This record gives sequence, C-alpha cells and structure tokens, in this order.
Amino acid sequence: MSRSATSRPQALIVLSSARTLHLSEPVDHPGLPTGFFLVEVAAVLAQFEKDYDFILVTPDGKPPQIDVNGLGLNFMGGKNTGSVAARTTVQSSRKNFTPEGLRKKNPKLVKRRNDELALGRRHLGRIPVSEPLPKTDKEAISIRDEVVAGFEALPEKKYFSIQELVEKDRDPNEPFSFRDIAFMHAPGGHGPMVDVHANPWMGELLNSLQENRVPISLICHGPVALTSARYRVRKDGEVITNNNHGFKGAKITTFAQVAERIVLASQYPKVPGKRTRLPYFVDVALKDAGYDVSLALNPSGVKVVWDEKHALLTGNGPQAIDAQAARLAKIVRS
Repeated sequence: MSRSATSRPQALIVLSSARTLHLSEPVDHPGLPTGFFLVEVAAVLAQFEKDYDFILVTPDGKPPQIDVNGLGLNFMGGKNTGSVAARTTVQSSRKNFTPEGLRKKNPKLVKRRNDELALGRRHLGRIPVSEPLPKTDKEAISIRDEVVAGFEALPEKKYFSIQELVEKDRDPNEPFSFRDIAFMHAPGGHGPMVDVHANPWMGELLNSLQENRVPISLICHGPVALTSARYRVRKDGEVITNNNHGFKGAKITTFAQVAERIVLASQYPKVPGKRTRLPYFVDVALKDAGYDVSLALNPSGVKVVWDEKHALLTGNGPQAIDAQAARLAKIVRS
C-alpha cells in the first residue's frame, strides 16, 4: 500500500458500507435496503485504472453493498440521464414490456452497465447487492441474480476502516502517508446518509487530506460526508469539535431536495400506500453545516463544482459523473 512498493500513484475510494436506510416516515418502518451507486464510482475507476492503484475504504472496514436500484438502465445515460430516464420509463410502461425487450432497445446503455459491472468486479472484489424494493426497476431486478453470482464468485478485497487508515498515516513505522495520495473519491446512493454523516473519523480523514492538499471528490449524496468536517479525532481517541474548520464555507453542490422529494413520491424508496420521508435532506444538512450550496435548476441537469481553495470537487448526481470524472482527471494530472 506504500509508494515504495509500487511506482503507481494511489487514490482512496471511500464507499459507504451501510446496509439499511432508516426512514422518519412511516413511523416504525424497519428501513430500506441501501448501498452505493456503482455508476458513481465506475467512471472514476475507468478514468484512472490504467495508471493508479486504488485503496478501498469504508467507515467500518466492512465490504460495501451495491444498491441494485442504481443498476437501472435509466442511470446509464451520463449527461443525458434525464431524457434517457423519460424514454426508458415510457418503454417500460408499455403492455408488451419485457426486460429483454428493453435491453434490445437500449444497447448502448446495456454496454455501459456491463462495462461498469466489469470494473466493479476487477476493483471491488466480492461484495453484496441490495435486495430489491417494491418500486425497484423491473429490468434491474431481472439481472440481480446474475450480478450477485458474479460478485459472489470473486475473492474478497481488503477494505480499510477510516480509523485504520488514519492510524497508519500517524504511525511513523508505517510507509503509508496521506501526503502520497493522489485524490479521494466517494460516490453516492443513499448509503452515505447513514454512515458518513456526522462521523468523527470521516471528519479526521477529510481534514487530514485537506492539510496535505489532496483533492477530494464527492458526488450525489456523497457530499454529506462534509457534515463530519467539524470533527477531529486526537491520537488518544478524544473527539474535538471545531465549527470553524478548514472546509467551512466551501462552494459545493449535491443531490437537491426537490429531486429527493420526487424520488420519495414515486421512485424506488417510495413505501407503497404510505408517506415516505427520510430523516433529513442532504442539501439542507450541508447548508446548516455552513456550506455554500448551489443546486441545478433542472433536477436532471449536470452540475459540477470545483472549489480550488478547499481542493473540493462535488457533483449533483449520476448525470454528472462523466463530467466529474473528467474534471477530476484534469485536476489530478495538471
């Protein structure tokens, strides 16, 4: 894991390991299966895999879980995700709909998903896939068993906990150092709302990377990690709170409340027959934490924000991942 052991630069891929997203409504609901969106990390893996090695990290060191909902063809459209979603929704609503028929009508989307699943298998190892929900895309459900089998056949990769990585950086006998890291990237999906929100070790990681001028890339729900930046963890384990931390006031974007409300009203997190609400909205939490949050006027529009002062790159959702990966490559390689 040290640069002395390899001539290739290293990057951190920080993934949520959350399995369940609890709801504020319906009251007493057991929670929804959740995880990370593969599409929001695969583009970065593709951009850098030829020249970089990836260090895999989750908050607790447990393997992450792919959110099956993020495998829908409607998320494979890149900057055209909005129009692609509209088209595949119409196609899926027809009486003669079949998953195979939808795939035949959208070969480019199928190829992108297959390529991204291959990237995931190469770099992420054996990881689980979330169970489908009542409103999970039918075509995504149809490939789940195959996807599960593909990942289950792989050997496990090493996932460091954030604490473990911080302690390695602090240990003078360890060759690992944050100063040698080229960048950090964290995707969304709803998982980050569970385990990187207000997480002291996440705060210590972010602040340590910033102190070493390591570019940090966060997309969709991933920027919620910045609510942790007010925390530092001392060597003795004591948690210190500093509301005037180094990220305060940074210019960022994220998944907008208006888009979240649409998702909760009609898409996969919707609990049928019930009012569905999350514990909080990501953009509101970030504004409350003191960030300068700007949102796309069109919920399906692409928005990527680079705050050079804070070495912080953020994007607003899967539609922005291609633009964000390209911008990250430009930042890192300049």
